[in-house]
Amino acid sequence: MAPEEVPMQGGFPIDLILFAMVAAFLVLRLRSVLGKRTGYERPPQQPQGVQGPTARAEGVAEEIMPAQRSNTRRVVPDVRSATGAALARISSADPQFDPNTFLDGAEGAFAMIVNAFAQGDRETLRALLSDDTYAGFEGAITAREQAGERQRTEIRSMHEMVVEGADLRGTVADVTVRFISDQVNMTTGRDGEIVAGSDAITEVIDIWTFQRDVGTDDPAWRLVATRSG
Repeated sequence: MAPEEVPMQGGFPIDLILFAMVAAFLVLRLRSVLGKRTGYERPPQQPQGVQGPTARAEGVAEEIMPAQRSNTRRVVPDVRSATGAALARISSADPQFDPNTFLDGAEGAFAMIVNAFAQGDRETLRALLSDDTYAGFEGAITAREQAGERQRTEIRSMHEMVVEGADLRGTVADVTVRFISDQVNMTTGRDGEIVAGSDAITEVIDIWTFQRDVGTDDPAWRLVATRSG
């Protein structure tokens, strides 16, 4: 049984980001916890890649990172928007905070968490999630193990990351990101039979909230909430 949606903290540790880049193409996850199908499935043999830029929403400044970093389209709200103003307040509280650098780290953290969850890597999850979020993930891992199920997930491509929300309450900063990715998700039972999902490539939307106390020396943002888009 999947855990309920639960309510992560200026920069991601560089060693974690580098590790995530290695893990990003062979990550496993439980769809019911971290995202959902949007109804658009691609044949497995179809080449992957980022489509052309979509229309720019009013009041949103589109930021596309250099190709050598990622092909993912990144969208950061204009400073005149409520979310953009909140990001500016976080930058004032933590001069090292930069929305685009944050999204670089968020992409790496996404891959690491997805991978660790499906592999049942509790140690990695413990370091990247808040206590409440970890409890939900750990419960789902335990249920899967007891059922004798295995999860196969491959992130074939990350299409877009959008900063959808931000807040600063005292020294506690929250940043919410919408991830749009192509994935293969399949759960198999004790006998290897497919009990959920398939090997079709499916577009998945995840909305994650990361949190950090910018008043401390701890640079890590931790996942505090997840939901489907």
